[in-house]
Amino acid sequence: MKRILPFLIILLLTACKSDTNTNPDLERWQAHADNTTIIRDKFGVPHIYGKTDADAVFGLLYAQCEDDFNRVEQNYIWATGRLAEVEGEEAIYSDLRAKLFMTKEEAIANYEKSPEWLKELCNAFADGINYYLHSNPDVKPRLLTKFEPWMPMYFSEGSIGGDIERVRTAKIKAFYEGNMDIEESKAVALQEQRRLEEEPAGSNGISISGKLTASGKPILLINPHTSFFFRGEVHAVSEEGLNAYGAVTWGQFFIYQGFNEKTGWMHTSTYTDVIDEFEEDMIKVDGKLMYRYGEELRPVETSEVTLKYKEGEAIKEKTFPIHRTHHGPVTHSNDGRWVATAMMWEPVKALEQSYTRSKQSGYDGFRKMMDIKTNSSNNTVYADAEGNIAYFHGNFIPKRDASFNYKEPVDGSNPKTDWQGLHDVSEHITLLNPENGWLQNCNSTPFTAAAEYSPKREDYPNYMSLDRENFRGVHAIDLLRQKRDNGYTLDDVIELAHDPYLPAFKELIPGLVKAYDNSVSKNPKLKDPIDMLRHWDYKTSKRSQGMTLAHYYGTIYNRNGKRPRPMSGMETMSYFGNESPESERLEIFESAIDYLNSTFGKWNLPWGDVNRYQRLNGDIRQEFDDNAPSIPVGLASGRWGALAAYGVSYVAKDAKKIYGTRGNSFVAVVEFGDKVKAKTMLAGGQSSDPNSPHFEDQAQRYADMKFKDVPYYKEDVLKVAEKTYHPGEN
Repeated sequence: MKRILPFLIILLLTACKSDTNTNPDLERWQAHADNTTIIRDKFGVPHIYGKTDADAVFGLLYAQCEDDFNRVEQNYIWATGRLAEVEGEEAIYSDLRAKLFMTKEEAIANYEKSPEWLKELCNAFADGINYYLHSNPDVKPRLLTKFEPWMPMYFSEGSIGGDIERVRTAKIKAFYEGNMDIEESKAVALQEQRRLEEEPAGSNGISISGKLTASGKPILLINPHTSFFFRGEVHAVSEEGLNAYGAVTWGQFFIYQGFNEKTGWMHTSTYTDVIDEFEEDMIKVDGKLMYRYGEELRPVETSEVTLKYKEGEAIKEKTFPIHRTHHGPVTHSNDGRWVATAMMWEPVKALEQSYTRSKQSGYDGFRKMMDIKTNSSNNTVYADAEGNIAYFHGNFIPKRDASFNYKEPVDGSNPKTDWQGLHDVSEHITLLNPENGWLQNCNSTPFTAAAEYSPKREDYPNYMSLDRENFRGVHAIDLLRQKRDNGYTLDDVIELAHDPYLPAFKELIPGLVKAYDNSVSKNPKLKDPIDMLRHWDYKTSKRSQGMTLAHYYGTIYNRNGKRPRPMSGMETMSYFGNESPESERLEIFESAIDYLNSTFGKWNLPWGDVNRYQRLNGDIRQEFDDNAPSIPVGLASGRWGALAAYGVSYVAKDAKKIYGTRGNSFVAVVEFGDKVKAKTMLAGGQSSDPNSPHFEDQAQRYADMKFKDVPYYKEDVLKVAEKTYHPGEN
């Protein structure tokens, strides 16, 4: 035995040395892991404690991979333009779109020019994911076996898809493949039809000042409406001043919507014009492609990109030219004129702003951070421990000649149409501590954000915002005008955020009832359903049968109703309720009754019988099954003015019921004072693993609107700790 022991020690040391030689990164990974502790609370939420910010980022990415590596990888497959390698040729124009705005070489160059502190975080991002893959060899990536520190340059701003998804891949395809054939045109038309049925994208943010709260401290509602399971709930802490809690988009190293001890921030999608199209006047001179700009001809920058795509078991390639003017890459054409698309593309500055946002300790620092001006696709609703509430409408706003209509493509050959630098934040539409004591944004106009104390439309250029309201905004304002006698508490704000009234149906339903009452020969099939809606209170609940009728009527009308012109959501419901032909209303309503009878066997179903929550597995695109377990949900679509939006799928393969896919996902209410207090809710659960106890442990709480208390301070985290470990300790 004495002879064997030294041999075993030598063998162990040799193995360790061999592993280090094989993987030179292991020593660095282990140093990060030794400096990082992950504490999972009783809901599986990871509280990451790192010695440095880089250690915290390392642990944050490791924990994200534990919860949902599939989505972490998917986001970077998409962002870096490699989706067709796993999904086939139909995804190649998504990849081309990514490459039009940044190639791998450009991403690397951006990483190299980053400040050292940001490089360290990018390195820690890659190290955290790569150490997870090293420590979990049973996890088999679909494509990305090694993550690189330049990858966050592609995915730097945080919102779903960011600005780039506004550039339609159908237009890119038509440009690079010529005119669409009939079948492709039908497919695009079908996509447009389905967009009418989708849950309106967006979010809610509400700030209430201390003069309206029971504690005398500000309260912030953080209510993003995203695809379910698109973001996880996390808490990242370091000894360098980081202590941020909130929602993180899978694969990003900053808390996107959340709070620290002193400040809170909520992003809502903006109507600020941040993307413009420039029609270029192209000409060939001696075989060289040029474009007119004023009195001069400028050369078009031309390069090539080769993209891979999967076909069966084989990987094939396609090569595309990339053309660029000073306005941006050429993305499509309008009536034969090439169109260059301009948008904010400052990945280094965007990452700086996204990360430093989470470390601000008061309004002055937060306002200075906004001067980076790269939060391009979002508004920001804000509150802090100093007692401030604030609103920023957009952040990246190019200066333009307001005599041109930038809602349409402009003439790129005219220098007057060019962007003329950026507006200073002091010129943006903003609010700070309005006298009414509250402000809100529900992707609606900023000119009603604080009722009569809102910014005035005439004070700003027309491209800064559409003056367009929606039913969620109307609903929020009506509720906030009703002051609480004893002041708002966190629970009061939760109740407000789930108020069941649906103002869209106040517009739509009376006109239907009127049409029935005015009809000469009343259809007997409609009598009882009409009477039900006649007496309905326009409130949603699991038990409401009126909600089921109204939802299907409104949905079918939205899909099939004839509009005399393009209309917003509010204009559409008002038209269908008050101006459309009464015969059309009755015809649409009868089709809704027929659909319910043929699908479910009766028209009078409780809403919760058809409106369900279901999560069967961790797949990114999940199929639904009426025969599998699901939960009744009383929430409704934001289209109808529900603040607690619940968007559903209508394209389930074999399912008749409708199942939630987006809307309320991560929700938080936060009160700022000497100590921060918060409650949160997450759709389903923290983990994507069906075998995890945290796969669905919040599902019923979600349906019941039962929030959980946030353990923000470490002494509170330790009281609810379920598991404490270093990365790599599986």
